[in-house]
Amino acid sequence: MRILLAGGAGYIGSHVAVALLDVGHDVLVVDDYSNSTPASLDRVERITGRSIDVVEADLADLPASRAELSGERFDAVIHLAGLKAVGESVTEPSRYYRTNLSSTLNLLDIMREHAVSKLVFSSSATVYSPAAEGVENLDESQPSGLGITNPYGWTKAMNEQIIRDVQRSRPGLQAALLRYFNPIGAHPSGLIGEDPAGIPNNLLPYVAQVAIGRRDRLAVFGDQYPTPDGTGVRDYIHVMDLAEGHLAALQHLEPGVDTFNLGTGEGHSVLDVVRMFSDASGKDIPYEIVAPRPGDVARAVADPSKARKRLGWQATRSFAEACQDAWRWQSQNPGGYPI
Repeated sequence: MRILLAGGAGYIGSHVAVALLDVGHDVLVVDDYSNSTPASLDRVERITGRSIDVVEADLADLPASRAELSGERFDAVIHLAGLKAVGESVTEPSRYYRTNLSSTLNLLDIMREHAVSKLVFSSSATVYSPAAEGVENLDESQPSGLGITNPYGWTKAMNEQIIRDVQRSRPGLQAALLRYFNPIGAHPSGLIGEDPAGIPNNLLPYVAQVAIGRRDRLAVFGDQYPTPDGTGVRDYIHVMDLAEGHLAALQHLEPGVDTFNLGTGEGHSVLDVVRMFSDASGKDIPYEIVAPRPGDVARAVADPSKARKRLGWQATRSFAEACQDAWRWQSQNPGGYPI
């Protein structure tokens, strides 16, 4: 198939592009490079030996996106476009709601105009209610869209609802909502990886930048949680496992909307991450304990059994392997992608 990959130049998008190209799909990327760079797509072409078609457009701008895509053909959409920093969403909520909701609404309109019915949507474990915190592993039946603590999570929950409502009005629409847990790692080539603009919002790239010397130390937000070492526990999934989850979802689409967790089912604490990344890099990772962040939960780990049963997908790469691949990317590209 020819896949429209919205947000395809970003961290997850570039790895999804590799996975799609490796199995023979053609890829059309639409991206405005607001938090990414064309260099990532050049690297994808180096890895795969295949070319990518690219349209530069902001999907939150319907007239511009419609015009740029008017002459393009595609068979399915993987929607990764949008703003993604939890903390930033708290300080800039209107920007997050405007961008993340408009891009989905506009993409659904463009799909209808192109008579395309297949959609894989990038959602997030942040849609789960904090009330589910006491659950050992979160499955798709847990409450979602309730009591979410940040605008980013709300945009994901609202987008899920938008897609469900649109599907009711367009019964032929086939959609998979993929709730990511914590993507980490990089392609094993070291050519593509996570290159956040400014101060990293996620743990692994921050740890990697401490290891390479770009940051002095890691701030660990709280050490009094009811977890084995007192620090928050999360489910960290290798980005290539995550990318392959999109392929599996694409292959198993059917009329209606279905939801799948993409995670490993295993939890690792912040201090586990520090130790494992120190082992992978051979570097000390200085850290200090600071006050916990409002809204952070003690534990968020997936129950990925539905994806295993329904999609035939499961994570196969280890946490240690993800740390090793992340360090390979960071050490080979200490400043990230070339500007």
